[in-house]
Amino acid sequence: MSDNNLLSPNSAPHSDVEDIKRRSNYLRGSLVETLQDRITGSIPEDDNRLMKFHGSYMQDDRDLRNERHKQKLEPAYQFMLRVRAAGGVVTPEQWLMMDRVARKYANGTIRLTTRQSFQLHGVLKWNMKSTIQEVNAAMLSTLAACGDVNRNVMLNPNPYQSEVHSEVYEWARKISNHLDPRTRAYHEIWLDGEKVVDSREDEEQEPIYGKVYLPRKFKIGIAVPPSNDVDVFSQDLGLIAIVEDGKLQGFNVTVGGGMGMSHGDPLTYPQVGKLIGFCKPEQVIDVAEKTVTIQRDYGDRAVRKHARFKYTIDDRGIGWFVGELSSRLGWELEEARPFHFDHNGDRYGWVKGSNGRWHYTLFIQNGRVKDEPDYLLMTGLREIANIHNGDFRLTANQNLIIANVSSHKKKKIEDLIQTYGLTDGKHGSALRRNSMACVALPTCGLAMAESERYLPSLLDKIEPMLAEHGLQEEDIVIRMTGCPNGCARPMLAEIAFIGKAPGKYNMYLGGGFSGHRLNKLYKENIGEAEILDSLRPIIAHYAKERHDGEHFGDFVIRAGYVQEVLDGRQFHA
Repeated sequence: MSDNNLLSPNSAPHSDVEDIKRRSNYLRGSLVETLQDRITGSIPEDDNRLMKFHGSYMQDDRDLRNERHKQKLEPAYQFMLRVRAAGGVVTPEQWLMMDRVARKYANGTIRLTTRQSFQLHGVLKWNMKSTIQEVNAAMLSTLAACGDVNRNVMLNPNPYQSEVHSEVYEWARKISNHLDPRTRAYHEIWLDGEKVVDSREDEEQEPIYGKVYLPRKFKIGIAVPPSNDVDVFSQDLGLIAIVEDGKLQGFNVTVGGGMGMSHGDPLTYPQVGKLIGFCKPEQVIDVAEKTVTIQRDYGDRAVRKHARFKYTIDDRGIGWFVGELSSRLGWELEEARPFHFDHNGDRYGWVKGSNGRWHYTLFIQNGRVKDEPDYLLMTGLREIANIHNGDFRLTANQNLIIANVSSHKKKKIEDLIQTYGLTDGKHGSALRRNSMACVALPTCGLAMAESERYLPSLLDKIEPMLAEHGLQEEDIVIRMTGCPNGCARPMLAEIAFIGKAPGKYNMYLGGGFSGHRLNKLYKENIGEAEILDSLRPIIAHYAKERHDGEHFGDFVIRAGYVQEVLDGRQFHA
């Protein structure tokens, strides 16, 4: 530890969650007994806290709450299960497994998340073990998909530089594996692993995390310029691949990003990561581990709203962090290398990669893969997976890349795309192609308003405004969430709506198109009519007076609608 007179807060009073973790015997708790209780579909709150580390949240169908209450029935309890895939890369066989378990155990749909993971919704308690076993049999895992640990490591899919992507993907996978929890609880509870009686010291069982793990979740993302689709500045630890002459030289390092906040609490705010230097590829795992251990030792364990890494850095200063990191590494980062981001969206349709193989990016509205009467998306993807010999890549924008398609298979896959009418998004507006929404109602217990179910219909009403001014092909990033936790990274969007109450949203403007800048509150607690009335004159103004190549987020700042926010501590100012 460096001599900085800043003591670790670990001796301060702890939150109740810290006590739950400490008593859990490395995430075991009473989950085995709880899962065997068939009297109720729910689990106790202490075990629900621990379930997050195993990749699941207990939820209930809020659409059914009142009716079930009238019938004197307990809520319709069910579980969301999150499946990790480092960098969002899965095989066709793994896709088919997700399709199968979604129809067998969940609500018949798959959701692609903004962290390049899968989510299943509607899994009943007594089906959880079978579901997790099938996931693991396909060489995927739900471990550490949630909870106070490092989450899924995100990676730019970058199909047009596939050789570099392949190398960067290996580093993403190694970082993810290195930071996985080491507890045997997951294997014991879900996979019928042999129970381990372990009397070793805490550090031997969890050498990185210790007995109480991290104060809060920790997120890592790797971007490959010119694309910032992983929103690297939103990550606790961001890595920017530096490619020179087609070769990976290493990674620029950013720290302290994070999206979540609470309405009405100015002490909570989103933040963008700070660039602190450059490391070589072979140094990146060491940088990731030491960064995580600093947050483990100095993060706030008393107040969970103040426990994210961004607050640890903002409270103590970036200079303090760089010094502490250097002390733990035993060496210093090099000066950051030049880089440039053009965008944070996806590029749709067919692209030929540098390896001679083809990649098709498919638009998945809000990441929900399901069959509708007039759009058999889930069935079409199942048929493609049955003949595909490349891989699938989940993008950070909730879309899907059918990747590494050989020239021989391209015609067959193209035929299936046409047969099932699978869209590359080019038939909708650019606004829709750049949209994201969180799940929200009816399953998320934190949701204050609709998001996934509402954003498409709101876009139906905004798109004519854009078309009226010839802006339907103008890329504008728009995002919506049902609460301020930031799951769809709305605080970086050029236009954002964050749920405040049923049918009411806070409207934010001015995020950076390439993901480098936060947006700013424009109007508070407004419904659809006021949303449309507010956007109509701004869109007209933008169409008339924008500069060549000027993005919407830049324009609304220049035109004075909102102030520029480059540091989260000014987000509420």
